[in-house]
Amino acid sequence: MSDIAVLINTAVAVLAAVVLIVRFRVNPVIALVISSVYLGLAVGLGVEETVKTITSGFGEIMVDVGLLIAFGVLMGSILNQSGAIRRLVEHLLNTFGPKRLPYTMGLAIGTVLQSIFLDVLLVISAPLARKLAPKIGKLGTARMATAMAIALECGIVFTVPGVASLALAGLLNVPLGKMLLFGLLLVIPTIVISIAIMTFLFRRGFWNEEKDEDHTFVAEEDREGEEEEPDGGAAPATASSGHTPGSGGPGAQLAGAAVAVAERERKQFPLMVLFAPLLTSLLLIGAGAILQILKIDMPWLQLLGEPVIALLIGLIGTCLVTRSAIGQKRVEEAIAVGFKESGQILILTGVGGSLAATVAAAGLGDILGGFFSASTVAPLLVVWAIAAVLHIAVGSVTLSAITAAGLLAPIAPAIGLDPVLLALAAGAGSLFMVHVTSNTFWLLQSLLGQSVRGALKSVTVGVSVASVVAILLILPMSLLF
Repeated sequence: MSDIAVLINTAVAVLAAVVLIVRFRVNPVIALVISSVYLGLAVGLGVEETVKTITSGFGEIMVDVGLLIAFGVLMGSILNQSGAIRRLVEHLLNTFGPKRLPYTMGLAIGTVLQSIFLDVLLVISAPLARKLAPKIGKLGTARMATAMAIALECGIVFTVPGVASLALAGLLNVPLGKMLLFGLLLVIPTIVISIAIMTFLFRRGFWNEEKDEDHTFVAEEDREGEEEEPDGGAAPATASSGHTPGSGGPGAQLAGAAVAVAERERKQFPLMVLFAPLLTSLLLIGAGAILQILKIDMPWLQLLGEPVIALLIGLIGTCLVTRSAIGQKRVEEAIAVGFKESGQILILTGVGGSLAATVAAAGLGDILGGFFSASTVAPLLVVWAIAAVLHIAVGSVTLSAITAAGLLAPIAPAIGLDPVLLALAAGAGSLFMVHVTSNTFWLLQSLLGQSVRGALKSVTVGVSVASVVAILLILPMSLLF
């Protein structure tokens, strides 16, 4: 088959997937499999080879990242159940103060909290961010909303163990330790620069509080929280008390409240203890990557630094620590929720690998390799643009990133391009134009007290700024590595 025919059929397959998902509301998993079947048959692979390619593509990416995604989501669900995330955000506020809160909270969400499933992390942190926004002063809602949007989306594509970063690393055969190091080098400046740019725009009139904020959805919840704070919960206890009037005076009430608070604080595990297993697993992965780069032979540390082993250690440690803190029953409930959440992610990631494998089998890599053989910059821009277009149409960051990366993955070895750069570029492109097709957009709009117009500014524009900032940082990286 001619090169032009392969290019046309590949374009048709990708476009068909987009149309099926967007226009006909077909589930992305079904749409991607249909597109893979069409492409395989259209380029002459035959029935047997097409099916074999689809199933092997699914299986190969599951071998690489299936357990990693499952372990990451389970740890996040357990930490959510223990209340560790809420306490960490409160600690950041007390430590760094309200003025720096958008940056500190953004960096925390974009880095150390990325074992959490995105929607779970958003639902946990959004109410706290909303209540803390007024403490920042003017433009508090705008700044917190855009900081959270940027950090959440950047974290899942750049930071291990973010779901999309794991999928991209597995698809492109990037060592997870290397993805961790390069991702951190990129995500930190991307978050800081993007928040600074958006803050500048907001202060120059880009945000209109009257039109861009809408607290109707959350006003009642906020009022209820404020009403419960002043008496510390003492009044309800008094109302239900069976003591005589002489023993239930104000002094006794205050003393009882103080004892209750002290008892809760005594039972709470320190944050470092709750997060220690997760941090340990990330340190082990980083150590394994450093040993590999420096070519140092330490078998025991290399074993512990293997991502699957490191995250397994983190998961076991998290289970043990939180069982002591919240009890075995709640840990089991958190694990059940984690399994439910990870299933959809795993299947979607796998069928993305199926389409990528079919594209590779069609020979697109050899064709594109000839186009880009003279430059390593052009492929990065192309994969960024493909991911951006796919995301605008489909609304899935992970899906658009792994599809775009899969299209150009075969050319990376031919032109000497480090696959980690291709992974980062695909991730950067998939951030462009988070809009009404994304469930994250609607969660941020409703939970942070914004109108749709406001969310289009803080979320759509904010994350698009991060997408452009990221690719502008990746291009010079390609000249150094």
